[in-house]
Amino acid sequence: MARSAAIPSEFSIGALAARSGIKIETIRYYERIGIMPKPPRSAAGYRRYTSEHLKRLIFIRRGRELDFSLDVLRGLLRLVDGHTHTCTEGRALALEHLEDIRGKIADLKRLERAMAEIAARCTGKPIPDCALVDTLFSAPTDSSKFQSARPGRRNISGFTEPAS
Repeated sequence: MARSAAIPSEFSIGALAARSGIKIETIRYYERIGIMPKPPRSAAGYRRYTSEHLKRLIFIRRGRELDFSLDVLRGLLRLVDGHTHTCTEGRALALEHLEDIRGKIADLKRLERAMAEIAARCTGKPIPDCALVDTLFSAPTDSSKFQSARPGRRNISGFTEPAS
């Protein structure tokens, strides 16, 4: 008779890391900031994780892959933990995140145009005559082409734009 490949009811942090694809130090960090509940400990003091911990870590990992912040994921997990989530809330969050992604894409396109312009001015001469170095040392004259389209975001010059 073949052995079943069932997930054990409890496992170590190393096994949790291997199953979730998240490093041990990251799991400990998530526990410290409260996005991951601290597991019970064995009599010897070792952390003992359950399949619920694994599910939560997979949720967090997938959320991070979709570029959700830890604060947003914490809020979502509160909804899930309290069994008060609705698809309406999820949809609103997804649409808000989509808008943020579109803003990032616009920022990247603007950055691409700015860098293409700088690269086109590069002549290969020694550093004192380098367009990139000159650009980095100078304040932008037409800063609109270097600024983020999203209020409260950093522009290419490194200054934070005030939110409207």
